[in-house]
Amino acid sequence: MLQKKKNLASYIVVTLIITLMINVVITWFAKSSFKEIDYGTFLTMIQNKQIESVKIQDDRILITPKANQNASVSDKKIYYTGTLNDPQLVDKLHTAGVKFSTPVKDMQSPIVNFLLTWILPFAMFYFLGSFIMKSLGKKMGGGAMSFGKSNAKVYIEKKTGVTFNDVAGQEEAKESLNEIVDFLHKPSKYTEIGAKLPKGALLVGPPGTGKTLLAKAVAGEANVPFFSLSGSDFVEMFVGVGASRVRDLFQQAEKNAPCIVFIDEIDAIGKSRDSKMGGNDEREQTLNQLLAEMDGFDSSKGVVILAATNRPEILDKALLRPGRFDRRVIVDKPDLKGREEILKVHGKNVKLDSDVNLGEIALATAGAVGADLANMVNEAALRAVRMGRDLVKQEDLFEAVETVIAGKEKKDRIMTEEEKNLVAFHEVGHALAAALQKQTQPVHKITIIPRTMGALGYTMQMPEKEKFLISKGELTEQIVVLLAGRAAEEIVFKKATTGASNDIERATQIARQMVTMYGMSDKFGMMGLESIQNRYLDGRPVQTCSTETSSEVDREVLQIINNCYEKALSLLKTNMEALSKISSHLLEKETIMGDEFMEILNSVPR
Repeated sequence: MLQKKKNLASYIVVTLIITLMINVVITWFAKSSFKEIDYGTFLTMIQNKQIESVKIQDDRILITPKANQNASVSDKKIYYTGTLNDPQLVDKLHTAGVKFSTPVKDMQSPIVNFLLTWILPFAMFYFLGSFIMKSLGKKMGGGAMSFGKSNAKVYIEKKTGVTFNDVAGQEEAKESLNEIVDFLHKPSKYTEIGAKLPKGALLVGPPGTGKTLLAKAVAGEANVPFFSLSGSDFVEMFVGVGASRVRDLFQQAEKNAPCIVFIDEIDAIGKSRDSKMGGNDEREQTLNQLLAEMDGFDSSKGVVILAATNRPEILDKALLRPGRFDRRVIVDKPDLKGREEILKVHGKNVKLDSDVNLGEIALATAGAVGADLANMVNEAALRAVRMGRDLVKQEDLFEAVETVIAGKEKKDRIMTEEEKNLVAFHEVGHALAAALQKQTQPVHKITIIPRTMGALGYTMQMPEKEKFLISKGELTEQIVVLLAGRAAEEIVFKKATTGASNDIERATQIARQMVTMYGMSDKFGMMGLESIQNRYLDGRPVQTCSTETSSEVDREVLQIINNCYEKALSLLKTNMEALSKISSHLLEKETIMGDEFMEILNSVPR
């Protein structure tokens, strides 16, 4: 309240100064348009008929000269001179043809004059300034005169409505954060042995893995005030505003201790201060203030800083050191068990049929994060409603998986018979190569129905169990499966089409990783030639070798691809009867499942 009164007083003083300055400027301009002359010059101008009109006032005479009569009086100024007791002045003016008058006494009240001169301009500037400051303040995250105020939202347990029971698939992360929750509940248990509360914990992981959800769960479990804001909320166009907001945030946090402060996407203000690439004064000042505040507050008061990012490699080293963020919590993509637990959490609010097996869905969604799985469950529920059912079946979930991965079925796309034949043999080529090799994943489904994401058909494989290590032989067989579609086109139709573009891209990527990252090349051995940047985003590889070596890498990759393609051709040529029979069946039904595919394959003599 005291701060608001100080801000209001300051605002009123500023408005008064502006009003005074405007009155001074207006008076100065009014005076600058008049020029004083002596009475003799005035009489000479009357005689020479250089005067247009005259106003006789009590203390002076205002003289308006005629335009362009004389170079010395051709400007637009109004002259004035003092009044003398000259009884012949009126006759002289009349004889010279000068218009003259005496103004009527001003009947305006001094109070009205004061209101018009001072009060009205003051009110106009006050309300106009208030409107501008409020409009700008809303964009800046606060009201007028509060640019430096933090706009952190405060959540408590009943508002977040999230606990650790609502977070699945991240048991290690929950264990690390649960210790912080326990410290906030029972600090004496830790202080007796001399342990200190970690000042900060950095949640690191790919998008959609549940970093923000975990932070809300910590607040729900701890039942303490929860300050939540994004790193971009600190950065504004005015230098110093972000630093001021950081100070205000930590002041609020200390007043509400014990509490948790959560800064999402901290890389917006925490980027490494590298002068080589040019700096941003506002962002760097904000980061410096954040570093100072994290050093300055006492962790024994129960203030915990949680931050989330998916770009930890670009964060400033000073921000990551112990004493600021003491603990790094990895929130990675869930494993098979984690995906099944996540599906169970999201399936609680959905009516599932008794035949639903979430373990199979978890197997089919390797690499999916929590947000993907939540989307799949919702898509399955929507499909069940479209089909007129009140329960979600297993087929709805599998179709939802395919919808998220490849898009919806595009049944209105009409392909020619030749294109259908090409797509059918292409997809069966993939499936046969997978079935005829020992270390590949089983075929789950083959379809030639186009999808909205561009696929004219696809072959879906589903692993029998989740694996974390892949051998050189398994990678080679994956490349053979990817190239078998093009091999089938070449064998049957004697031509290549654009349908294999995605297969070629994926096969090339696997072969390059074998050479540059996995040490599976006969030529380069275990030499690392690429490293991963932005591991939790696009995972783009960056070369760490010379240009000459890079050319050799290309040749080695090409050799691997050519060898795998020759193997794919050999497999399909040896099993042409199975290729033709399964392709004909697929053309007739458009979609066949893995069991049906294996039944036909086993019926063909080999």
